[in-house]
Amino acid sequence: MNKSESVSYYPLGDAAVVAVFSEAISEQVNHRIRLVGAGLDKLENPAILEYVPAFTTITVYYNPLSINFAEVVEHIQHIVAALPEEIHLSSANKIIPVWYDGPDLDEVADYTGLRKQEVIRLHSENEYIVYMIGFAPGFPYLGGMDSRLSTPRKPTPRLKIEPGSVGIAGAQTGIYPIETPGGWQIIGKTPVRLFDSTKEIPSFLAAGDRLRFDPISEAEYLRMKGADYGD
Repeated sequence: MNKSESVSYYPLGDAAVVAVFSEAISEQVNHRIRLVGAGLDKLENPAILEYVPAFTTITVYYNPLSINFAEVVEHIQHIVAALPEEIHLSSANKIIPVWYDGPDLDEVADYTGLRKQEVIRLHSENEYIVYMIGFAPGFPYLGGMDSRLSTPRKPTPRLKIEPGSVGIAGAQTGIYPIETPGGWQIIGKTPVRLFDSTKEIPSFLAAGDRLRFDPISEAEYLRMKGADYGD
């Protein structure tokens, strides 16, 4: 099976194609999806309106009056066929300071059987990769969390989560960029502004970025917050 045959395609309504690269989440799959997105950018085809990368898929939206499903699939297949066997992409490295004093830190510690300081250590010592941005503007879905921290979502979501809140849901961790309802277990918060609609590039993080969490004190959090850290 060649590279293009390993990808499956199905329509999403009458104006989008979903390309499925794998059933399993991995950095290699994520890198392939990012390269396909870059290839679509190079096409500069006005009939291809936008694309949305995810963990194992990329959804391509198009103008059905100008191009059809089969033609979009053919474009994607040509891009996939030209991908190198070994993929190495450059990525930005970010440090996200976190004041670990979230309302659910005790609950995560109780569920996992870990002490609070151990939860903080395990959460902050790993390097994470941003697999995709979604759910809310600028919300990063991160891979790389220690499996010992896995904790179910809250049975009843909160109606309001503060911007910058760092949470855990199942085997994932993420950061709320804006005020929104949510059911993740909140273990801390960062002064970094993850989303600013006034900027040319509004999201502080992008798919493919790597990051580490850096534990800080309440005083450091307040100082950084007052200085609009991350702007």
